[in-house]
Amino acid sequence: MLPTHLSTMARVSLAAAVLALLVASASAQARPTASAPQNLHAFELRANESVVHTFSRTPSFAWNPVAGAVRYEFELSTSRSFSDNAQIWAATNLKSPTAAIPLSLPWSTGKSYSLFAHVRAFTKKGFTAWSQPFGFNMRWSTIPAPLQPGYPGLLRWTSVPGANGYNVWLTDLPAGGKIFTTNTNQADEREYYTFHQDSSWSGTVHWRVRATRLLYGKTDNGLPTVSYGPWSPIYTSTNPAFTTGPLRDVATVSTAAVSDAGQAKAHEVMPAFLYSGNSSIWNTTAELYRVEVFTDEDCLNVVFRGSIVGSPAYVPRLTGPLGLPTNVDSEEAARTIYLQDGTEPDTFTYDSQTVKSNETPTTGTLAKVDLWDSDWPTGHYYWTVMPVNAVPADVITTTLALPASSGATTITVTNGAGINAGDVVMIGSPGEAGLVSAVNGNDLTLASADGAFYSAGETVTRNGGGVTYHDAELTQDSCASGRVLTFGKTSEPVVTGASSPYISGLSPNGKLVSAATRSPKFYGPPLVAWQPAVGADQYEVQWGHTAYPWKTVDNQLTFATSLTLPLKAGTWYYRVRGLDSSALSARPQMSWSDPVKLVVTKPRFRVVHH
Repeated sequence: MLPTHLSTMARVSLAAAVLALLVASASAQARPTASAPQNLHAFELRANESVVHTFSRTPSFAWNPVAGAVRYEFELSTSRSFSDNAQIWAATNLKSPTAAIPLSLPWSTGKSYSLFAHVRAFTKKGFTAWSQPFGFNMRWSTIPAPLQPGYPGLLRWTSVPGANGYNVWLTDLPAGGKIFTTNTNQADEREYYTFHQDSSWSGTVHWRVRATRLLYGKTDNGLPTVSYGPWSPIYTSTNPAFTTGPLRDVATVSTAAVSDAGQAKAHEVMPAFLYSGNSSIWNTTAELYRVEVFTDEDCLNVVFRGSIVGSPAYVPRLTGPLGLPTNVDSEEAARTIYLQDGTEPDTFTYDSQTVKSNETPTTGTLAKVDLWDSDWPTGHYYWTVMPVNAVPADVITTTLALPASSGATTITVTNGAGINAGDVVMIGSPGEAGLVSAVNGNDLTLASADGAFYSAGETVTRNGGGVTYHDAELTQDSCASGRVLTFGKTSEPVVTGASSPYISGLSPNGKLVSAATRSPKFYGPPLVAWQPAVGADQYEVQWGHTAYPWKTVDNQLTFATSLTLPLKAGTWYYRVRGLDSSALSARPQMSWSDPVKLVVTKPRFRVVHH
């Protein structure tokens, strides 16, 4: 408040002087205290990579350190002007000149760039100016292409970097085709073979495929992100005529290996199973098949039971089995259509045990269709393919206990035993067909009213009725006959570096560096990165002070492929492993990387404040 004894003019002059001083002070505080950070860029594994501006998975970022910086603020945006409503992600307390991004960045491309990053430092004197924006785009690097060699009944395609799975589109199917999801780069052609094995159905298959990725994190401005890439062109696969004769195992196939009777090998993911023929060890023919996997060569301890298919190849799917017909009428109809996905009915082993496919999803989750590691080469899996029969229920004949008037929706029979909802009955002779919607003792409720009057005593016949599915052999007999092969499963370990680890950060003498030795030294928290592991949809990172015996000090889960480790000064080791949510085991851990050594030091440089 200005003194009251001053004149009006003096008070005005003093107020103006005070205002000018305040403005000058505010201007001085807003003025950047040092040069903006230089050389901001994005990278996937090392900060010293050649600078590129297009990425297929969320990159990390690095910049030259600023002398005297206490911390850094970093922003990602869809706008070069970094307006508030365009902000995707921000960090305000970065202690090193690097940033690991904890979310899936949206697919976005522009005439030049569609995504932008900038950074500024905070020193004892305040903020620097923001750096020049670094522009970049996010898009898939490749489109899946057919993979050779081909096998009957099997689709294969090249893997796409950064993909967690694939959508497959069978374009021949009605109503725009059928799309399903797999977590590997292979798929069987079950729709084309099941209940029709002649070449007019399976000889030519048209298909498209696109990569999918797991979405994680959330953008600040709610910008939507998509999980899929562009569809491939329409590809054409051809198949030879279906092979008849004794049923036999042929091979398991993955991108990494072919494991057959000549040589057993290990796969990094659940493989495709190939087989041929259609007759059982009892010389009966079957048009349906099921793959089963065991931990023992006697084929007793089942660890995976595939869904029932008619194709000469099988690859588990995340989205479930085919909806198999449950009565003789729908079975006949299935011979004229492509089956859609649905519920696979309970099926039975040769000795009448009720079993269900592992491909059946649980409520709200995808199916568990991947095996855990087998400790290859000492540990093996054994597998066989089983012939499966669709068995119609016996013919049941009874009579009307009471007359049935025209338009009746309920009829009463003398003995309703064995007749179930879903069965079709013939009333009278030649009579009319009626679909049974409910059964209450001897009262049969029909889905629609009958059209004529029927007298008591007229016949009611269920011709075949429901269909159940039975293995045509015991698994132990199948394997004892020689129809058994073996393979291994060894999940791909996370690659944390080649000649030196993928670590970037501030060196002890104050420079931005990437590791150049197997035991690098850093000042402050280092950013570690790794290559995506096939089959992994999440990662666990652990760190401790000894490589052997390993003793975890702390750990963190992440969906990303980089992480800033919150390490204090000292000698440290870290290791990374993938987690596979589709694994059958309740413990979905994959193989650990080798422990990586690094040293976090005290600085060998002096922070100068002017």
